[in-house]
Amino acid sequence: GSGGFRKRKHDNFPHGQRREEKENINPPSALMTSFKSFQLELDTRHDKYERLVKLSRDITIESKRTIFLLHRFTSAPNGEEILNESEVKLDAVRRKIKQVAQELIGEDMYQFHRAISPGLQEYVEAVSFQYFIKTRSLISVEEINKQLIFRAEDREETTNMTSNSHDKHPHTWSLKVTPVDYLLGVADLTGELMRLCISSVGNGDIDTPFELSQFLRQIYDGFTFIGNTGPYEVSKKLYTLKQSLAKVENACYTLKVRGSEIPKHMLADVFSTKTELIDQEEGLP
Repeated sequence: GSGGFRKRKHDNFPHGQRREEKENINPPSALMTSFKSFQLELDTRHDKYERLVKLSRDITIESKRTIFLLHRFTSAPNGEEILNESEVKLDAVRRKIKQVAQELIGEDMYQFHRAISPGLQEYVEAVSFQYFIKTRSLISVEEINKQLIFRAEDREETTNMTSNSHDKHPHTWSLKVTPVDYLLGVADLTGELMRLCISSVGNGDIDTPFELSQFLRQIYDGFTFIGNTGPYEVSKKLYTLKQSLAKVENACYTLKVRGSEIPKHMLADVFSTKTELIDQEEGLP
């Protein structure tokens, strides 16, 4: 008659007491227990994914620093010191990759591939760049994977690996670079070789551009065999590879036709200007 709401009987009990009675009446069901286990599994997988993303960033940063160091090879008075220092940096990168391999023990690598792929691509680029400077050839994916076989160095790692009964080789494990990561890393390598060509000419090295031109042409021919049948990322980088090849061939053309007319200390400026013109014609930033 007063127009107010009627007070429910159970409102006379404290809120905490009602919750306890409800839990006692409805204990956790098997379904809720299963969902809690699923939640724990998903949280663990998500945390591992985030750790792998951070490791991939560290691998990318250290690999880039190695590439920057190797670009000093043409201008350094002692190139052997540059190569030795780059090997030390690559060993540090491999220790990061070793941590990735430890995270992936007992896991399907392809479930976490998106997290580690950028770092592996940058590592392939750095290793192949160093290998080319040493041998003037392209490193194979099998050779890269041989360098990514790790052994347990301390007692703690050995104990952890031995406790895994499913591992046939408890003291060794590896991380394999996928063919796609290898191809993408080699495609990025062509940009570094183009920069090496320009810097070599600036230092008075006339032979290196012609070697690079032939080498890049072979890589480009190999990628054209893949064409649109390969992954989307590979076909997308084919355009950038073509631009790098065009810039190196343009440098060789200038050396062959006008090399005697242009002083050596001005050749690098001429190539840089022509490179900017090519980028503007192609609409590159």
